[in-house]
Amino acid sequence: MARQQGWFALILSLAIAAGVVCSSFPFQLGLDLRGGSQLTLEIQPTEEIQRIQSDQVEAVKVVLDRRVNGLGVAESNLQTIGTNQLLLELPGEQDPSRAARVLGKTALLEFRAQKPGTENKLQKLKKIRRDSKNILLLYKNKSSSFDDQTREISSNTITSIRKELGLEISEASQESQLEEAIETINKKIVTLMEPAYLTGKDLISAGRRQEQSASGWEVTLSFNQEGGNKFAELTKSIAGTTRLLGIVLDGQSISEASVGEQFKSAGITGGAATISGNFSAEGARELEVQLRGGSLPLPVEIIEVRSIGPSLGKENINRSLLAALSGLIVVALFMLYVYRLAGLVAVVALSLYAVFNLAIYALIPVTLTLPGTAGFILSIGMAVDANVLIFERLKDELRRGNTLIRSIETGFSQAFSSIIDGHLTTLISCIALFYLGTGFVKGFAATLGIGVLISLFTALTCTKTLIRFLMSYQSLRKKTNFLPLNQIPSTN
Repeated sequence: MARQQGWFALILSLAIAAGVVCSSFPFQLGLDLRGGSQLTLEIQPTEEIQRIQSDQVEAVKVVLDRRVNGLGVAESNLQTIGTNQLLLELPGEQDPSRAARVLGKTALLEFRAQKPGTENKLQKLKKIRRDSKNILLLYKNKSSSFDDQTREISSNTITSIRKELGLEISEASQESQLEEAIETINKKIVTLMEPAYLTGKDLISAGRRQEQSASGWEVTLSFNQEGGNKFAELTKSIAGTTRLLGIVLDGQSISEASVGEQFKSAGITGGAATISGNFSAEGARELEVQLRGGSLPLPVEIIEVRSIGPSLGKENINRSLLAALSGLIVVALFMLYVYRLAGLVAVVALSLYAVFNLAIYALIPVTLTLPGTAGFILSIGMAVDANVLIFERLKDELRRGNTLIRSIETGFSQAFSSIIDGHLTTLISCIALFYLGTGFVKGFAATLGIGVLISLFTALTCTKTLIRFLMSYQSLRKKTNFLPLNQIPSTN
């Protein structure tokens, strides 16, 4: 009796603790329940690396993970799909274009000295770029001064710029044509530079700050000792000359700066540099995140972008709750109708099962998704199945004329091996799905696996303890509480 009371106290304590956990710890909701963005990225081969290996995928994943952390998105999830794809989930992020800009670029930073004798070509390209940016600014602002006459002059200028750059006349919008022209100019400027002498590999950190003499922003850089020495040598080689220092990102020049004659003897020392290129606050932050995350060892291409609004996520939650509660109610009514008092015990055990499950989800934590919710609902069926096996054995023993207490003990003992076998085979399937599957399949396997383990405890321990507790009351110790009167054998 003391042992039975001890088990009952333990179950009651666990139930109270599980309730406290559920109310204290927030549940981690997945993308389909919370809303947000999902990006599928494909790692691209290069001339040097034709076949992508698993260690290279991991290297790309590490860099992307650092960039995602720099974006400040909480509870993000980055996982591998197949041999060359990555799936990134950003719960709560409703602007996937921002993440795409930051994640999709290789972010290979290079410092290059201008080739001697290219001063005139560079000045010409910089003038064309300046004119292009001014016209682009007019199109983006579209102030009251931007009338039809101005539009026509700008259109003619755009045509002239594209011809000068060797670009074909396009039917795209004027803004797109200007952006393409600026990108082409930045690439042409790189051809006027010498090979990279210093790269982002020697970078320790990057930051951003507002320019003191203008409204724009600039990006600050700090190099390690080797990088600082290289930067000093590079700036020393062009100090006091007409040659410029080119700062190149992903094959495009983002800034060109002159180095004063005062640095001719030792160059710019201290291991620090500043990139200024009329950055906006957001543009400076994106470049900072890319540089701090490091350059990608292989280029990536974003092949799919999905967004789920918060309203759709809320609707998914409501539907999942409705499905779970409906399943529990229908199962409870069935158990009460067929198994009577034993069915009531099963309903209480199922309620404990649900609370224990949710507490585990909150503690680990398990990211709840729609497939994960489906796994939880399916595991309810597994939990009920164990009770059905036990109660059917119990009813069989009662029909044979055994006493109630003996029938209960025999029911549990005979059903034990069948319950273990059924749960074990399901658990093996869950493990296989979790380790071989990806994305939502893992969520389904995790919730179903946790449910299978907990249902073993509730079926074999909670149900047995509750029935024994009820049997301690003489008024409940009646065969008719478990079996219809017409199925109970006569004692004559």
